[in-house]
Amino acid sequence: MKIVKIILALIVLGLSAYQLITENFVIPYYMLIVGAFMLVTGLVELQKDRKGGFLGCVIVSLFLFFVSLQGLLMN
Repeated sequence: MKIVKIILALIVLGLSAYQLITENFVIPYYMLIVGAFMLVTGLVELQKDRKGGFLGCVIVSLFLFFVSLQGLLMN
């Protein structure tokens, strides 16, 4: 899980840098990756027996997935 979390964090960082440099905002893809990152963070919190952190991360990740899918379908 730690490796997946690091890979997703690097993708988010790279995509953020790309958006800042080129001013070409690809928000739905960014939200999708951040949602996956939050889901993995929630699973790590579940493994540590932190139910509150797990629930918060899962709710945020579901919201991000919904927003990203809505953005992809609107364009």
